[in-house]
Amino acid sequence: MLPIPIQKTFTYSINEEEYNFLKEGMRVAVSFGKSKIYTALVYKIHNNEPTLYEAKEIHQILDEFPIVNKIQLKHWQWIAEYYMCALGDVYRASLPSAFLLESETIIYKNESFTDESVLIDDEFLIFEALQHQSQLTIHQIVDILDRKKVMPIVNSLLKKSAIYIKEEIYETYKPKLVKYVKLHSDYNADDSLNTLLEELSRAKKQREAILTYFQLSTSKKPIKAKELETKSNVSSAILNSLVDKNILEFYHLKTDRIHFKGDTNSLKKLNEFQEKALIEIKDAFLQKDVTLLHGITSSGKTEVYTKLIQEILDKGQQVLFLLPEIALTTQIITRLQAYFGKQISVFHSKYSMNERVEVWNNVLENKSKAQIILGARSSLFLPFSNLGLIVVDEEHETSYKQFEPNPRYNARDAAIVLAKMHQAKILLGSATPSLESFFNAQQNKYGFVELNRRFGNVQLPKIELIDIKEKHRKKEMKGHFSDRLLVLIQEALDEKEQIILFQNRRGFSPIVECKTCGVSPQCPNCDVSLTYHKYKNELRCHYCNYQRAMPNNCSACGSNTLDTKGFGTEQIELELKELFPDYSIGRMDLDTTRGKFGYQKIIGAFEAREIDILVGTQMLSKGLDFDNVSLVGILNADTMLNFPDFRAHERAYQLMVQVSGRAGRSKKQGNVAIQTYNPYHQILQQVSTTDYQAMFKEQLQERWQFKYPPYYRLIKITLKHRDYTKVDSGINWLFKALYNSFGEHVLGPTAPAVARIRNQYIKNVVIKIPPKQSLANTKNQIQKIKNTFEAVKEFRPIRFIIDVDAY
Repeated sequence: MLPIPIQKTFTYSINEEEYNFLKEGMRVAVSFGKSKIYTALVYKIHNNEPTLYEAKEIHQILDEFPIVNKIQLKHWQWIAEYYMCALGDVYRASLPSAFLLESETIIYKNESFTDESVLIDDEFLIFEALQHQSQLTIHQIVDILDRKKVMPIVNSLLKKSAIYIKEEIYETYKPKLVKYVKLHSDYNADDSLNTLLEELSRAKKQREAILTYFQLSTSKKPIKAKELETKSNVSSAILNSLVDKNILEFYHLKTDRIHFKGDTNSLKKLNEFQEKALIEIKDAFLQKDVTLLHGITSSGKTEVYTKLIQEILDKGQQVLFLLPEIALTTQIITRLQAYFGKQISVFHSKYSMNERVEVWNNVLENKSKAQIILGARSSLFLPFSNLGLIVVDEEHETSYKQFEPNPRYNARDAAIVLAKMHQAKILLGSATPSLESFFNAQQNKYGFVELNRRFGNVQLPKIELIDIKEKHRKKEMKGHFSDRLLVLIQEALDEKEQIILFQNRRGFSPIVECKTCGVSPQCPNCDVSLTYHKYKNELRCHYCNYQRAMPNNCSACGSNTLDTKGFGTEQIELELKELFPDYSIGRMDLDTTRGKFGYQKIIGAFEAREIDILVGTQMLSKGLDFDNVSLVGILNADTMLNFPDFRAHERAYQLMVQVSGRAGRSKKQGNVAIQTYNPYHQILQQVSTTDYQAMFKEQLQERWQFKYPPYYRLIKITLKHRDYTKVDSGINWLFKALYNSFGEHVLGPTAPAVARIRNQYIKNVVIKIPPKQSLANTKNQIQKIKNTFEAVKEFRPIRFIIDVDAY
């Protein structure tokens, strides 16, 4: 299996020795094409010679034992087939990129490496070449050494840390070494210690370091060099001189980069409703593998999860806890850590390459520190060996679906299949389940458990709808705040309570417009207007990251009457600072949470009550738990409702109920204020009474009427290219071909709301698959049409994207 977007696997030849050593799931370096080298994965070992090509030999074996297991390979196969993508794509997405060396990989010299004596001849040649050139590719190394097999030498240089590799932004895995100190072997007997201290009577600092060393050594633990420096208040130069005098010596131990403190508490006692839900879940698991837990916001779902997790751990099995957002992991880690301590590992994209490799290896070896894996959707691909339970928290979230690049999988659905392969149980939890899951529960495909009391019997928040059309008419608006919302904010602040305000747009304002001629600055690469970011005084495109300085006058007519329309989180933050100058205001969106600890800083500050009002985008809506928030404000509900998507109403309901659920979680009832131009909209009415059933029935009715999921399946095909006429003729040909096969179930061709991104024009066709129609046959037919499409010469350069369940 090669990490390239090709559906097939390829056969290579090996000798008898390699045959006896190789196992499925090991990595081997192979050449593919004219001169490229890839890290391939052994998928099957057999004796059938390929008929259409001559099998090449492999370069060499990269592993001593398999790093991917058989269940994973089976799962990858399912993902590739179901989501109609290449097996190579799934392989590439699954493995941390440190595992994938390629011939295009660029090699750099590690400046901190000095000990050239450990290098053998060939290694020294490469190292010397790197002193004259800043970087080399693997092709150039082949030329320098004049031999084909160079991968082993590159690997051994990596192990000796003489070189490093850059794959995009990550270097490859290097184990983290911690420096420890011990007394030199000459000084063991007590009498030699006295002579030692006498010797150092003049060197005051060195003597101080030695005395501190003895104080620390009483605990019988290894002593870190860093710790000795801080405790004895000396610099590293002092320790180095003690090492030079042969009094101390350094040694290194390998440690993992991430480890959690291991002080564990006993699990919280459940209240009667949670206890009942737990018993019902266990009963449901006796008949069904999948159970949906519909627990209202703040009903204490996490505590129910912990009890289930504990039971699985007692059986000696692994648990996977999936979360939609990295922002959520920061809070849940602290909560689960308090119970399970060192048994937790975390896996998501904000972690560095090295940290992800460590987690992968710990799961592979089934170590005690990897019994519970907490992670975003990619943690689904880890090499579990005996999974007992998967928990999918906030299962309705769109973040579980990957849209770009391939494989475009939905982590919730793929997790259900993974659980089946491991014969494990899977629990889907949410306060606002997705229509498909709730429908499956009603059809008796899933077990179903409800938890409809908040923890501590706190009431659900009071939700009021504020009609801002009226408020504008009566001139009762201050900026983007109605007088009523301002009163509620002031009341909460007077009570020393915190407030969350929600606005699903980042930046200052989405449109800048000239009042004279009405032109607004557009992105040169995409079909969108540029968003104004005030703190950098620049215009930025949120699709391709194009940016430029905010102009002083209109580029079309030259007048300087530029006005901003619409508002984002940044503008709300600035308005609040003027309205409430004495309070601290924080903002949480993509711009403020860059970097590994961005989320932790903001969430930590809010929990510690250093921030009074937190403004944020939908990151805030997901399962966060703050005990002092009494008011949640939604500044403009209409933008969510009027979105061109068949799930817009369901999504808006989920988002608003989730955001509302952040209010009044500990003692008293919270308040929610929703500003809207249309307070009589049925979704807003359902949100105000938190009536999930009414929303479900109404939406289901519409889905049946207009033939959408959960009744019909959807497959979306997207074409992209820089040339508009190419895309246009391509999509028309494709539509006719699909129409001949599927008739009126083909919708399109249409251009999406943003029809050009990064200079690529986009056109879509959607295929609906009726309940009785075979999914496999449909996919085969689409695949045939795709192959014909790609055989046409003028269509070949067009990007052809298939997205199964594209919602």
